[in-house]
Amino acid sequence: MSNSPIELYSGRFFYTCGLGGALACGMTHAFVTPLDLVKCRRQIDPKLYSSIFDGWRKIGKAEGIAGLYTGVGPTLIGYSLQGAFKYGFYEFFKYKYSQWAGEDNAFKYRTALYLSASASAEILADVALCPWEALKVRMQTSTTPFAAGTVAGFSKILQTEGAGGFYKGLTPLWLRQIPYTMMKFATFEKIVEVIYSKALSRPKNEYNKAQQLGVSFVGGYLAGIICAIVSHPADTLVSKLNNVPKGPGETTGQLSVRIMKDLGMAGVWRGLGARIVMIGTLTALQWFIYDIVKVQAGLPTTGATEKK
Repeated sequence: MSNSPIELYSGRFFYTCGLGGALACGMTHAFVTPLDLVKCRRQIDPKLYSSIFDGWRKIGKAEGIAGLYTGVGPTLIGYSLQGAFKYGFYEFFKYKYSQWAGEDNAFKYRTALYLSASASAEILADVALCPWEALKVRMQTSTTPFAAGTVAGFSKILQTEGAGGFYKGLTPLWLRQIPYTMMKFATFEKIVEVIYSKALSRPKNEYNKAQQLGVSFVGGYLAGIICAIVSHPADTLVSKLNNVPKGPGETTGQLSVRIMKDLGMAGVWRGLGARIVMIGTLTALQWFIYDIVKVQAGLPTTGATEKK
């Protein structure tokens, strides 16, 4: 650590973590847009495609390769912003909360520390993501093309619904993303700790950076599977909220209750298989990319906290 060109917990450190998060989340979510597209459409209409591959075949045949990347613009923008806030503020809150708790308590209750820091970071991250998530869902689930592109779609929502149109899904987004992120960070930290302490024969610092990055990938994939299951019902609700109009005088909360009743238990879990594949892959790649950025900056990889 003493040879790091960036001082730990300095402004440059948090900025670097934010940059790593932006690259990790923006690139990976954009990459899996075809999978996300089919998942969202199946949540809205389960009869539309019989499987992921059937969805890709039908979309490709009707719209070409470009059709498989419907919504990639707002996806890239929104999740880059979200990633910067999520990872940068996670490191910030983890550091601040550990200072407040004291060294001994921070280590003893480190899982609670991971959970509280990640929840705090995600509250801010979702405010940045929400407008772009609303646009992405509209573009991906409209029966006819919602807009010619990202700029046109953004302008359309702003002109027809005002700024509120971008944030009507914020509460469900929090309900989806905050539990997801808490599980994502806490389970990743715990899994990495267990890999080094139980599955491998030596402490983390005795492995080279390439080996540590391999652990980050494996830990990220396992954490992603857990995250997908925990957050899936809220993910389904977010997809529906951006496509079902409110009734006269109906609030977003009332609309959410109505949608959940209409979906039923089976409907809430629709598309889970696709989401497990998507989120598992996403989470693994995100931690891998994030830690690559940290390593390139001379910083340690994430996880495997040891008491000093």
